Amino acid sequence: MEPGNYTQVSEFILLGLSDEKELQSFLLGLFLSMYLVTFVGNLLIILATITDSHLHTPMYFFLSNLSFVDICFTSTTVPKMLLNIHTRTKAITYPGCLTQIYFFILFAELDIFLLSIMAYDRFVAICHPLHYTVIMNPRLCGLLLLVSWILSVLDSLLRGLLVLRLSFCTNLEIPHFFCEINQVIQLACSDALLNIIEMYSATVVMGIVPFTGIVFSYSQIVSSILRIPSARGKYKAFSTCGSHLSVVSLFYGAGLGVYLSAAATPNSRGSAIASVMYTIVTPMLNPFIYSLRNKDIKGALKSLVGIVTLD
Repeated sequence: MEPGNYTQVSEFILLGLSDEKELQSFLLGLFLSMYLVTFVGNLLIILATITDSHLHTPMYFFLSNLSFVDICFTSTTVPKMLLNIHTRTKAITYPGCLTQIYFFILFAELDIFLLSIMAYDRFVAICHPLHYTVIMNPRLCGLLLLVSWILSVLDSLLRGLLVLRLSFCTNLEIPHFFCEINQVIQLACSDALLNIIEMYSATVVMGIVPFTGIVFSYSQIVSSILRIPSARGKYKAFSTCGSHLSVVSLFYGAGLGVYLSAAATPNSRGSAIASVMYTIVTPMLNPFIYSLRNKDIKGALKSLVGIVTLD
């Protein structure tokens, strides 16, 4: 690019989901409602696991952490989108964009790690039930969580620092409702090869490796369940991991949909609309998926509501 095409970046323009003025009030109400449901639903899961001693187990320990991460994940993007819709502005400052990139990657990767750890937890519970309490001890659970945070923090920091070295052209429009790192890199006029290499490397390490772990865990789980002689026993074993499997399918299915949409129509709002599924819809549905068919969570929530009512 010619030197004249470079610009000192102070802000980016988020094009959002739609330019139609008639839709803005509807979008504001819709996403505000979804955000509140996500926040309250996941907060209730956290409070239920804290207040009910029956839920002080590895599975619910990781579930409460997943709920916390989901709250943070949606809070990284949705409030800014709501503010832009309400104020009829599309700008986001350069520091604000970098902050969004950092925290979005951080909590997205934590989501992936927690889902893979929860798959391992179900693998141990079903395939090695007699050794479950020995293997999934508090020390290992804490260590798995700590490693997940360290890896996520380091990768998101690395990606943010790599974005800092980029110079941008005069076109600073992002066809998205948040600063999605791939869209930001595409706006760069300077060489972004290092960013692209890191992004694909991180996708393999932070995405494909945990997903492979999930697939392996469930292949062993299915094999163990099929060896159970009674239909009742098979149903009971599967019911302990059905909710998690639903969440994994929803999360990775939505992510695959975003990838295919972006590949088919690059630099369009199609991928932004598809991103709504895993950035907003999936975190919103997680509490319902884990509570509707889980008697322990239902009982804890009823007790929690009872405590609040009495107070």
